[in-house]
Amino acid sequence: MSIATKTGDAGVTSLLFGRVVSKSDFRVECNGTVDELNAALGLARAGLAGTQADPFITGEILRIQKELVSLMGEIAVAPGDRDRYAAAGYPSIDADAVERLSALVDDLEQNHKIQYARWATPGDTIGSAGLDVARTICRRAERNIVSLREVDSRLNLQIIRYLNRLSDLCWLWARWVETVEGKLTETTQNP
Repeated sequence: MSIATKTGDAGVTSLLFGRVVSKSDFRVECNGTVDELNAALGLARAGLAGTQADPFITGEILRIQKELVSLMGEIAVAPGDRDRYAAAGYPSIDADAVERLSALVDDLEQNHKIQYARWATPGDTIGSAGLDVARTICRRAERNIVSLREVDSRLNLQIIRYLNRLSDLCWLWARWVETVEGKLTETTQNP
């Protein structure tokens, strides 16, 4: 099967279980933003390969990228197909996934002494800049999905919590990378 199905030529696409919607459907916009987040995390992971930060972060980033695929699956379900999605046994973002990210945040703050004290100016390393790009996309995805949940109250609330925690984690990871690489400077930390 070719990736070029040409079904999108008319400005429509399919959600999970075949429901056809306009490409302007907000659910499609939310998934596009999460897909963009996943790509930014992949770029950050590639930028961290072989650095001092590599073994500490890249495995977790890859795990998160795989979870984002499951998250997109949940978003790609129309409200009328939620029960069908659950019955099919597809994975969902759950409280355990959120707590795992919370534990990573706690570890960075408590054991690695990375704290949110001020704004940061991204760009001191390729890896940290990639994490900052991912963070900003993650915040947009979170805002979009909050809006989606306002019209789809059955949408999994854990998705919003997960993205909220992930954006915090990306900020802390970026500062940790700069610290480990000896690049965290006064110009990085804005007053």
